[in-house]
Amino acid sequence: MKETIKMRKTIYFIFSFLLASSFLNAQGGQDMIELPGVGNRTIEPAYRMNENPAILDTVIASQIINYPLLAVQIPTKLEVEPILPATIKTESQLDQLYNTYVKLGIGSELMPLGEIYFDSKRSRKFLYGAHAKHLSSFGNFSSYLPARFDRTQVGLYGKLNETKYSLNSELYYTNQGFHYYGYPLPEGLTTDSIDRTRIAQRYQDFGGRIAYHFHPKDSSKFNYYTTLGYNRFGSKAPSDSLDDWRVKENHFDFTAGLKYRSGKEVYRLDLRVNHNGYAYGSPGDTLATNTLSPLPFLQTGVDTAILRSNTIVGLSPTISTYLQNNRFRAQIGVDMVVDVDTKAKVHVYPLAELKYSLFNDIFIPYVGVRGGLNQLSFKSLAAQNEFILPNLHMRNESRVIDLYGGIKGTLSKRINFNLGASFARVRDKAFFISDDQFSLRNKFDLVYDTLSLTTLEGSIAYQVREKIKIDAIGKFYSYELNHLRYAWNAPVWEATLRGGYNLFDKFLVNLDFHVEGGRKAQFYSAAQIEFGGEQTGNPLNVWVTVPSVKTLGFIADVNLGLEYRYNKRISAFLQLNNLASQRYMRWYNYPVQIFQIMGGVTARF
Repeated sequence: MKETIKMRKTIYFIFSFLLASSFLNAQGGQDMIELPGVGNRTIEPAYRMNENPAILDTVIASQIINYPLLAVQIPTKLEVEPILPATIKTESQLDQLYNTYVKLGIGSELMPLGEIYFDSKRSRKFLYGAHAKHLSSFGNFSSYLPARFDRTQVGLYGKLNETKYSLNSELYYTNQGFHYYGYPLPEGLTTDSIDRTRIAQRYQDFGGRIAYHFHPKDSSKFNYYTTLGYNRFGSKAPSDSLDDWRVKENHFDFTAGLKYRSGKEVYRLDLRVNHNGYAYGSPGDTLATNTLSPLPFLQTGVDTAILRSNTIVGLSPTISTYLQNNRFRAQIGVDMVVDVDTKAKVHVYPLAELKYSLFNDIFIPYVGVRGGLNQLSFKSLAAQNEFILPNLHMRNESRVIDLYGGIKGTLSKRINFNLGASFARVRDKAFFISDDQFSLRNKFDLVYDTLSLTTLEGSIAYQVREKIKIDAIGKFYSYELNHLRYAWNAPVWEATLRGGYNLFDKFLVNLDFHVEGGRKAQFYSAAQIEFGGEQTGNPLNVWVTVPSVKTLGFIADVNLGLEYRYNKRISAFLQLNNLASQRYMRWYNYPVQIFQIMGGVTARF
């Protein structure tokens, strides 16, 4: 209550003060009062300035200050922080390498196996190594001539890798012995009663090669390569006194090439020179085979001497174009070949190919045309069929034209495939036929023909890292021959299935299944022909050999391999061959061994 009264008094005082002030201001504005007075005011006298105005410009000189040079050296300290080497992290470390690998085994039919490899370890500059392998069999067929064989191989290699070039070299030697066992044993004879030296053969193969490759980093510069090789191949002489009557083949080859890239085009020029010198016997000589036969009824026949010197010179210029980020590739060129045999021949073969990648290499269709001349040699023929005659008349195979096309690609990151077809015209195609077994010990001779060859093929492969690998290949052949009745010993179709499985990197399983069909062989059989019976009434019966045809049958070869790895350095293996136990004939009268088993161990150190 007291505070309320006090506030009212304060408001009343302020209001009275404002009202009085307004009243006084109002009175002063209405009346003016004047009062008279007397005063003395001093006024300063005026005077005139005698100077004219002028501008005074004063320049003030600035003081020059000299700063003395002081030689002051501040101590410094340089510290370099070390850079640690980069490390690469991988899911698993690289496997340790060992210099030496040894494989030893023994199989049924008394079949020893030995292999040894020696290689350098990881190196960016030097690579070198050596190997030696041996496989032999002392088994025989109860109903055929002795069928033993042995094969020994030795090899050396070396490689030098530099920034701008690489240098490769190799040396090799192969010693292969076998028997011409392709004749059924007559009644009353056993394999022990046969003189094996009369049916024995031995091939020796020695050679070497050196190659130089120049590969600068700048792809616009010339890249070039050159190789030089020599090979000596020979057979066993019938006896020490008949040293000339054995195969002596010397082969030289030289290749060189240039490659130049300009923008999206690649220009290439390849040169090759192949010389093959083959000799059997002395010129103009003949050799009677009656002293060489292991059986009394194989006593007729004559071997004639054959000498052949063949040189092939080929030059192949090509141009390749890469477009659309290398998805499209086109190549065009020719292969010009000079074949110097009994006379010189010139061949020109086309070389062209188109290839396009669709959907990031999922499908790659391709089409092309090609051709070439294949130099036939005794070594290449013996690699196909070792039971050939030593005196062969050889011709070079000319693939006049070969049109091909197809599609390949990848269905997934694990599956890839290829489907293709080709149509070729081939001249002087060689086929094996059995020689007259009643005169020349059932070896194989050559016949030639010109044919049109149609090939259909397909393949598919499946792989899951290094755990599972499966691939299947199938081929079908159609032969249209000019003169021969059949394409002797050539399959009409063949299929291969291969697979591998790695279980915990401890157990390894490999399967190889191969089938063939449609093969036919020409052989000679004995026939009795009657002469002079109608005219004289006393016929003369003569035994002669006449050509016949035999279907060789179906080939079904199944091989299974098992390996157990005790650790990374020691393992044991078991190989089962010809699981179907089929004694099929790879060549006429040359059956293969039935079921075989081989086991052994491997070691790395």
